[in-house]
Amino acid sequence: MSDTISIDDFMKVDVRVGRVVEAEVFAEARKPAYKMKIDFGPEIGIKKTSAQITKHYQPEELVGRLVMAVVNFPPRQIGPMRSEVLTLGVPDESGEVVLISPDRDVPIGGRLY
Repeated sequence: MSDTISIDDFMKVDVRVGRVVEAEVFAEARKPAYKMKIDFGPEIGIKKTSAQITKHYQPEELVGRLVMAVVNFPPRQIGPMRSEVLTLGVPDESGEVVLISPDRDVPIGGRLY
């Protein structure tokens, strides 16, 4: 378990729900990954990211899917791409990423609390 944090620390992390609008193989990545564009609604807009989720997902099945992502980290250069959000997942029994998503259809842009 990690160190204890305050609720104020937790509230600094802005986790929002978005809908994947584009997904494709990230051929330039060192490890197998996809490039995605995720729509977080009118307040935040569409953001780019990459994710090493190739074991459980195909690009075409990601489009339209709701995902959770941290939207207030600084952008990060990943090869030729500038990643603007961190898509969230948890490891399966083999350590491969399984995406976090709401279990119901919810409005995009909603904040985790």
